[in-house]
Amino acid sequence: MPDNIDINGFCRNCLKLYETGSKSAHLCESPKILAHKELFELTIAHLDCDAFYAAIEKRDDPSLAHKPVIVGGGQRGVVSTCCYIARTYGIHSAMPMFKALKACPDAVVIRPNFEKYSEAGGAVREMMRALTPLVEPLSIDEAFMDLTGTQRLHGEPPAMALARLQTRIKKEIGVTVSIGLSHNKFLAKIASDFDKPSGFHVIGKEETLSFLASQPIKLIWGIGAKTSAKLAKDGLRTIAQLQQMDEAILIQRYGETGQRLARLARGEDRREVSISRETKSVSAETTFNTDIADRQLLEDKLWELCEKVSARMKQKSFFGRVVTLKLKTNKFKTITRRTTLDQPGNLARTAFDTARQLLANEADGQFFRLIGVGYSGLLPADKQNRQAEFFDDGRKRLVAQEGAVDSIRAKFGDDVIGSARALKKK
Repeated sequence: MPDNIDINGFCRNCLKLYETGSKSAHLCESPKILAHKELFELTIAHLDCDAFYAAIEKRDDPSLAHKPVIVGGGQRGVVSTCCYIARTYGIHSAMPMFKALKACPDAVVIRPNFEKYSEAGGAVREMMRALTPLVEPLSIDEAFMDLTGTQRLHGEPPAMALARLQTRIKKEIGVTVSIGLSHNKFLAKIASDFDKPSGFHVIGKEETLSFLASQPIKLIWGIGAKTSAKLAKDGLRTIAQLQQMDEAILIQRYGETGQRLARLARGEDRREVSISRETKSVSAETTFNTDIADRQLLEDKLWELCEKVSARMKQKSFFGRVVTLKLKTNKFKTITRRTTLDQPGNLARTAFDTARQLLANEADGQFFRLIGVGYSGLLPADKQNRQAEFFDDGRKRLVAQEGAVDSIRAKFGDDVIGSARALKKK
């Protein structure tokens, strides 16, 4: 980059450098000028795919391009995500499907295809890793990146490399992404939410305090509705108010949350971008088309979920110390019950037998609209294998049986074989 002129930006369309004060800064006549005093100094980024599931569905079916699209469960399920057209009707993620369809009766509802989304998300992830090995995934469609020291490798500042990445993802994957660039993870994630879709927002060090001061407290990542309500009750609604308070007082009032609020209100975040983000649990759940009270039917649904969870645990080479059962009543009350296992496991039968006992304590004629199950307290396979020699014969038989079923399914498909519980429904 030239040293003899004051450059503080570039055109996101053609990537021509933008000279301060220039009125005709680029050749392509694009309005996408990205200019900031610290633009070429910042290295921490957050990339977020825009309405990812819906974007993939629109990519694969061009007839949906100008229609409101909802990806989610059936009439009694919830919205996983929706396109930006649907959002103009007030629809949002986690909204009950019946409310979403009431708001937009003409919406196109599509059942999620997670295998397809995972493939596209993996492709985006690999493109990110081509820029830097320091990529920290948050979910299938978003991740942090640390591009410190990559300018020499790519021959351009991180901001320009990120702009090229945006264009490449759009061209090769067929979806848009938004990028936030700043000096730490907290601010980078906030920045990526501005100017969506296909946005690129920058928050520099010098403007950190003033930028945050004008924002509501709910902008702080991880502050939920209950905490927001408690803070509002105490008269705290803006980050500026937090900035003016002594950290000791906030800690006295709100404990660890108070300390976190005090530091994030000043834009302080010392967390590094970590490539080894720990998976804390593996779970699956389903919402019924009609409420179910029959215990046998509930167990049938539970077994299907246990097989799904077990398959994912084995695929990721995880063992879990805890099995959790989740239920939601027809009155929308959520019930969560968990049991710690004597030996960590990943079998469908282990999860099912444990969760079935928990279900027995709750299924007393109560009607349920949702059931879920999961493993948590995860261990990698290498640690668990050291304990395998102590398994009793019954456990070893179960491992062998499920291993044989898994091998057959891997070769011939999931539907070629099933348990007696699954087969009796066919």
